[in-house]
Amino acid sequence: MIGFSSYAGVMESPMNSAEEQQHSSPLATSWSKKEEPNKNQKPKGVGGFVLVHAGAGYHSESKAKEYKHVCKRACQRAVDQLKAGALAVEAVAAALVELEDSPFTNAGMGSNLNLSGEIECDASIMDGKSLQYGAVGAISGIKNPVLVANRLLSEAQKGKLSAGRIPPCFLVGLGAHEWAIGHGIPPCPSEKMATKFSLSAYKRNKRKMEVAEEMDTGRNQTKKKRLSSGKENRCLDTVGAVVVDLEGNVAAAVSSGGLAMKHPGRVGQAAHYGCGCWAENACNMNSYSTAVSTSGCGEHLIRTMLARECSAAMQSEDAHQALLEAMQNKFISSPFLASEDRVLGGVIVLRCCRCVEAQQSQNIQGILVEFLWSHTTESMCVGYMSAQDSKAKTHISRLPPGTIPGQSLAIEGGVCRLMSVAE
Repeated sequence: MIGFSSYAGVMESPMNSAEEQQHSSPLATSWSKKEEPNKNQKPKGVGGFVLVHAGAGYHSESKAKEYKHVCKRACQRAVDQLKAGALAVEAVAAALVELEDSPFTNAGMGSNLNLSGEIECDASIMDGKSLQYGAVGAISGIKNPVLVANRLLSEAQKGKLSAGRIPPCFLVGLGAHEWAIGHGIPPCPSEKMATKFSLSAYKRNKRKMEVAEEMDTGRNQTKKKRLSSGKENRCLDTVGAVVVDLEGNVAAAVSSGGLAMKHPGRVGQAAHYGCGCWAENACNMNSYSTAVSTSGCGEHLIRTMLARECSAAMQSEDAHQALLEAMQNKFISSPFLASEDRVLGGVIVLRCCRCVEAQQSQNIQGILVEFLWSHTTESMCVGYMSAQDSKAKTHISRLPPGTIPGQSLAIEGGVCRLMSVAE
């Protein structure tokens, strides 16, 4: 069964669940009720929570330390922002910058190269408070695509442009690059964004394609299949993060270099609305604030709009069961992917509500945060941290032995309580 632990911090150690069918929600035992915040009271102190991922795909044991380390740094960077008073959207952008800067992730620096040997990146960000969204697709020559997406979001919040024009929320290619430069985001030559690892992977993949194209589809089919099944082709390591701040605002972001050897101009789920990330504060229609970030095969995630589907599912009472059903029914068994033999993807999810703890002063307010991750890929690397923690925790989740990637799933998670004193 999934491992949940309720205390002022985060769970000690996650436990794996492979398609577990029963789970009791911790909401029934840990907190007395949901309560609307008093608008005249402001929380005293600092707080918040961040959950990040370094991709759903294949994470080799030899690089496990590096993946975990970058997740820790991303968590710490977001928490530093939260402690400085930043809102969730700024904290989630800070986490993504750290993930993009790592040469071990497929985002920003070290991204996969396309068929032409160039780097084209996708990224998006969503603010649950304003419901604004910003995204870039197939952008080249920008070290941190998420900063462009975040700037698009913030510029849109300023209102209409001259002559009543609607500000853009999603730009692609050269237009996105020129807009970024025009708004003070410095360019980075593409050759500086490629790393030794990404260049060597490109050369290997190019050679494999050349060999495959030379083969007959008959007697050499077995060899062709063997050559194209290396683990490096399963590195679908889009990065992302979800954050809640002490005020209960949520935000989500995602960034990717896309599939290796993709066609130039291809835009994956990381830039598409409702597919790469989703964030939505609680309102009259929704009891919970939710934030989601996805990873995996972009085409599968686009056709299922998985981020938005998972967010909607989180309004159910049992978060674990709701995510399990969403991944199974809306993704693995989705009619939109009926022609696919293996459906590859992963999500990180958080939901939260403002609560008061039973038998304590009404001046003590808190936010209950439930956080989960699930994937159909071989593995998924995550990290998480609250502002009350001294350091982040990391974990590489893997499918149970004997299960088939793309046809089965793993799901894990935990609970965190954020405490504050109302002034």
